[in-house]
Amino acid sequence: MTTDAPSSTSDSPWPVRVVSQKIGAWIGKLGWIWVDGQVAQITRRPGTNTVFLTLRDPSADLSLTVTTNRDVVDLGAPGLTDGARIVVHARPEFYAARGSLSLRADEIRQVGLGELLARLEQLKKLLAAEGLFDRARKRRLPFLPSKVGLITGRASAAERDVLTNARRRWPTVDFRVINVAVQGTSAVPQIIDALAVLDRDETVDVIVLARGGGSTEDLLPFSDEALCRAVFACRTPVVSAVGHETDVPLVDFVADVRASTPTDAAKRVVPDLADEFRLIGQAKQRLDRAMAGLLDREQHRLDAIRSRPVFARPLSLVEHRASDVTQLRDRATRSLGHRLDRASTELDHTLARLRTLSPLATLERGYAIVQRPDGAVVRAADEVAPGDELRVRVASSSFTATVSDASEG
Repeated sequence: MTTDAPSSTSDSPWPVRVVSQKIGAWIGKLGWIWVDGQVAQITRRPGTNTVFLTLRDPSADLSLTVTTNRDVVDLGAPGLTDGARIVVHARPEFYAARGSLSLRADEIRQVGLGELLARLEQLKKLLAAEGLFDRARKRRLPFLPSKVGLITGRASAAERDVLTNARRRWPTVDFRVINVAVQGTSAVPQIIDALAVLDRDETVDVIVLARGGGSTEDLLPFSDEALCRAVFACRTPVVSAVGHETDVPLVDFVADVRASTPTDAAKRVVPDLADEFRLIGQAKQRLDRAMAGLLDREQHRLDAIRSRPVFARPLSLVEHRASDVTQLRDRATRSLGHRLDRASTELDHTLARLRTLSPLATLERGYAIVQRPDGAVVRAADEVAPGDELRVRVASSSFTATVSDASEG
């Protein structure tokens, strides 16, 4: 790799040794400090009084080497073992030749249970204030997950309890199991990585963190701040099943559901097939009773309707209406007859008047109608002349006549 040359003398590069010396000088200004961490490894070299400790930050993948005297360890933390939580009074040292940072301790204190619980209580208050324990954000577990993610120790009793009890309850339940360290310095990063893997798996509907019982120190990884925040950030619902019922690590407060034991977790993540069949049977019985009750009520209603007179003798209504129709028809017939009789009488009177006024009636009384050949009626003698042929109409017939004298007389 090449870089541009410095533009001026003041920008000239520093030699590596100068940089190391300056870093060492800056670190030396820190002086003596107290450092809190977890022992990842203890190395006691035979024949020397020097003890090397690898001190790890429980919340981050970071460690430092601590060099101290055997007497310091035996005095401040007798019986110190891997995984213990300690506080060291040390001075940071930077080795310029190797470019490495370490601590030289002159006092070591093993964190007691009381002090450890006090720190956990302080962390609990901090996480609660940030809303990590808020009940409103906790999600309900799916009724029947398509796949259950399980994070637990390899070949552990907790794994066996969860798998056995879950499959006893629902034989076809599918698991994706990731085995991790559940105590010690590597537990927290492994559990966080497993959470991330399962949370990215779209087929996993719920994640179970399971571990058997142990001392407060053994369960310490499940109260780690980084793990609590990782559980809080999960999109998938998380069930915490750590320790026994009396054990309450901080992850229990962050998880969506807290199970008292791994066996309890198995009961919470999947339903009991036998219980579901029993509930279905009870529901079927209730449905049968409801349907039977409904049918009985409807049958009673139908019987009540059929017992009514109109349905007991269906033709009675028709007969009653037929009688009404007959009466109405008779009334109409009588009314029409009366009207026809009155009309006939009126017609007879009119005919009589017409006959009285008819020319034929006049002819029957001896009168005649004289018409010229063109059909015109002769009303006066001067309308004809001698020799004219006339048609004379009488009551029963008509005949012709010839005018012999047309004088008026």
